[in-house]
Amino acid sequence: MSTSVKRKDLTDNNHSGEEKVITRRQTAVYVYEAPVRLWHWVTVFSIITLCITGYFIGQPLPTLPGEASDNFLMGYIRFAHFAAAYIVTIGFIGRLYWALVGNHHSRELFFPKFFVKAWWKEVWHEMRWYLFMEKTPKKYIGHNPLAQLGMFFFFILGMIFMIVTGFALYSEGAGQGSWQDTLFGWVIPLFGQSQDVHTWHRLGMWYLITFIMIHVYVAIREDIMSRQSLISTMISGWRMFKDDKPD
Repeated sequence: MSTSVKRKDLTDNNHSGEEKVITRRQTAVYVYEAPVRLWHWVTVFSIITLCITGYFIGQPLPTLPGEASDNFLMGYIRFAHFAAAYIVTIGFIGRLYWALVGNHHSRELFFPKFFVKAWWKEVWHEMRWYLFMEKTPKKYIGHNPLAQLGMFFFFILGMIFMIVTGFALYSEGAGQGSWQDTLFGWVIPLFGQSQDVHTWHRLGMWYLITFIMIHVYVAIREDIMSRQSLISTMISGWRMFKDDKPD
C-alpha cells in the first residue's frame, strides 16, 4: 500500500451524514520481487523444453533416412533436455535461497501454514470458490492458501522428485565416481533398477503437465473473476485490486 494517499484516493464509507469516516483505498501492493519473477518465467520455458524433449526421449521419432552419422536429431534432443534440466535445477536452488532472503511472499510456496487452523479454513473457502459454491472470493496479497497447498504438493515436491530421479538417470552416463553418481546414484537401487526410475521419471512428467494445465486454467480464471490481478502481477510484481471492499 502506498504511504502517500491523495485526497481523491480517500473514500467516505459513511453515508448518514452524521459521521465521516475516511478509509485508505488499497489499489496496489508490490508482492513478487524481480528474482522471483525471473525464476518463474525461466522455469516456465525450461519445463516446456523438458516436457517436449522428455516425451521424444521416451518415444523416439521414427528412423531417419541416410547414414546414422549424418543424423544427430536425438542427440540434439537429449542435449536440450540436459541443458534445460541444469537450468531448472540451478534456478530451483536459487529460488530456495531467495525464499530465505527475500520478502515474506517469497516463502509462501515452501512453508505452507499446515499447523494453523485458520489457514485450513481459508483453504476450504477457496476450494468452494473454485467449485463455484461461494459467490464472493476473498482478497489475498500473495498466494491464497489453496494455491500454496497445491503449489507445494504439485510443484515443489514434484520438482524435487524430478530433479533427483533425473540426475540419477544422468549419472549412468556420467559414470561411477562423478558428482552425479555420488549425489544421486543411490536412487536407482532404491527403485529397483534403471528402467523403474525411467518409468517413475516419465510419470512425474505427466504429473507436472497435469499441474501446469490446472495452474494455467486457474490463473486465467482468477485474473477474470477474482478481486485482484494475477497474470500481470507475475510480470510487474504489483498486485492490483479491483475494489475497495474489505478483505
